Amino acid sequence: MHPSALPVRTQPHAACMSFQDLLAERLRQAPWFVVSAALHIAVALLLWLLIPPEVRRQLENAVAVLQEEPQAAPPPVELPPPVPEPEPTHDEPVVLEPSQVENPSEPTADSSDHEQPSTLSAFPSLGTNIAVGLGGNAGGPYGRRGGGGRRGSPPTERSIELALRWLRDHQDDDGKWDADGFMKHDDPASPACTGPGNAVHDVGLTGLALLAFLGDGSTLRSGPYREVIRRGVTWLRSQQQDNGLFGTAASHDFVYDHAIAAYAMCEAFGLSNYQLLRPAAQRGLDYLEQHRNPYGVWRYQPRDGDNDTSVTGWCVMAYEAGRHFGLQVNTGALQLAANWLDTVSDPSGMHGYTKAGEPSARKPGDHATRFPVDRGAAMTAVGLFCRYFLGQNPKEKPVMAAAAKLLLQQPPSWDAAAGSIDHYYWYYATYALYQVGGAQWTAWQKRLEPALLKNQHLDAARPNLLGSWDPACAWGDDGGRVYSTAILALCLQANFRYTRLVR
Repeated sequence: MHPSALPVRTQPHAACMSFQDLLAERLRQAPWFVVSAALHIAVALLLWLLIPPEVRRQLENAVAVLQEEPQAAPPPVELPPPVPEPEPTHDEPVVLEPSQVENPSEPTADSSDHEQPSTLSAFPSLGTNIAVGLGGNAGGPYGRRGGGGRRGSPPTERSIELALRWLRDHQDDDGKWDADGFMKHDDPASPACTGPGNAVHDVGLTGLALLAFLGDGSTLRSGPYREVIRRGVTWLRSQQQDNGLFGTAASHDFVYDHAIAAYAMCEAFGLSNYQLLRPAAQRGLDYLEQHRNPYGVWRYQPRDGDNDTSVTGWCVMAYEAGRHFGLQVNTGALQLAANWLDTVSDPSGMHGYTKAGEPSARKPGDHATRFPVDRGAAMTAVGLFCRYFLGQNPKEKPVMAAAAKLLLQQPPSWDAAAGSIDHYYWYYATYALYQVGGAQWTAWQKRLEPALLKNQHLDAARPNLLGSWDPACAWGDDGGRVYSTAILALCLQANFRYTRLVR
């Protein structure tokens, strides 16, 4: 029989069917998998009702976690293009040619492998280098600088600060201190400064003023007077000749100026750890070595056979500063300086000028009358101070203790009528007796500080003089007000400018 011939069942109308008949009819029409699904749902519901409530809650939580759709990651936020930052400001002072930039990878002054100078040094040997730090925190004799905190009585600290401000305010724009023209910086509304010095000593005065700022703890890199130091060093560098001489040989005693400038340049280089100054500092020492007498020490003219304790004192300190900061130093010359001090001294402790027993020099005319040589002991002070830096010990050198006693017999006294004002003597004696220490240093300091503090200009109604000292001293006509203010500020720095070398 053909399939089309199968009988067709007639469907009753839905309105005439009961609910059971309608459900049965729909089930007959549904696919078999729908029936299976319904049965599974019924079984699942039955099982769910049989599960304990605690387990049921755990399953609900698990199912909720599983069914939770993962959060779609938020679209990335587009950042605006980066804004270029300004060039950082580095503490790199420019003290040489503007085209030169210090290489940060250069060995520092506390490295064991030091950069060689750009010019051939006159020295045949290297001195011992003591490790140093930055910003004045150097070791060895320089260990007390830049430590912060109180370094003296409040009046002393104020006196130093006023002196440094006066020096700062009377520095030329090009960096030098003008011996005879410093008063051009005075306020014209107030009385002008007096006390000009000799114009030939600008180099030495600039070096001396720099030593005062360096002694207070500022360097080329840090401190309130870093810009003052930068300008001063830049000017000194511009005055250096090809042979290393700072300035010219115009005056008969030009080597004083050079030695003080070389001393300051060595400290500026080492305390600032500024490698671009190494060649300038080294050439300054090289010139001193070329100037020194063969088998002797120093005096006014190069290698003329004359020697004196005064010039030699500044040269020794320049050498010792250079040696400490890793520059080339002829240690044989330092031994000759020690021999010289033995030659010009005697068991009394007195050190002579060009020979044993000879007092300090005085200029022709009435200079010796106005400043009697027996009112001070400058050469003994120079000799004692240098002995400490040359590594000598009073326990092994009785002449040192004898020299200290002589200095205490001539304490500072600001007495113009008696001719006892000698800032040069006071400077060296102060530093020598600080090295001695103990009761002798205390006794000297008790005479020094009142003499200086009482005679410093402190009248705010005369602002041009405020902080300075009158050059009413043995060498005031040569150095002027800049000289007296710088060297007396250095005197007040004695208890922190150098460390005691003998304990």
